[in-house]
Amino acid sequence: MANAGLQLLGFTLAFLGFIGSIASTVMVEWKASSYAGDNIITAQAMYEGLWRSCVSQSTGHVQCKVYDSLLQLPGIVQGARGLMLASILLSFISILVETVGMRCTTCMADNPEQKDKVALAGGVIFILAGLLALVGTSWYGNRIAKDFYNPFTPTNSRYEFGSALYVGWGAACLTIIGGAFLCCHCSGGGSGKSPRYPPSRSAGQPGKDYV
Repeated sequence: MANAGLQLLGFTLAFLGFIGSIASTVMVEWKASSYAGDNIITAQAMYEGLWRSCVSQSTGHVQCKVYDSLLQLPGIVQGARGLMLASILLSFISILVETVGMRCTTCMADNPEQKDKVALAGGVIFILAGLLALVGTSWYGNRIAKDFYNPFTPTNSRYEFGSALYVGWGAACLTIIGGAFLCCHCSGGGSGKSPRYPPSRSAGQPGKDYV
């Protein structure tokens, strides 16, 4: 069980990435209003997320509005929603798989080879979940950057990266790294039995002396 510590570390990192993906998905600060320019009104700040948009006044009052129609949403929002939800679902499935395949659990303890295969499958699923989250956040961030540098975009309609994107990027990296740790297997983590070789015939055998 030389890999038990490495598997536990990988599962912890991937689980933190799973929590971060959920937090990033529900956060509203996917993009925040930009204050770059000379004629920007700073009395209010606008935020947009995957599920709602909010306006924060300088007085501290915050007003949020949930998106009314799914079909009227931009394709980037719908795509990011689908990718993040798929990432969360895959991470949840991988958590269930790892509870069976990790060496620190008692499930399938009588079959360590199959147990390692289950842990490997869970690690692969974690990596796929992290990639989905990374694609979703990077795609959304790329659109924000394109609109920001577009000269035809009005100055008061430009947005910058919100804190939810940074949380999503960090969560995706943790999930991928944790899944990679779960896929690692030490060379000494096998059955622990040394190979047996047939006895050498070079030595003389008793009872077979010839004159």
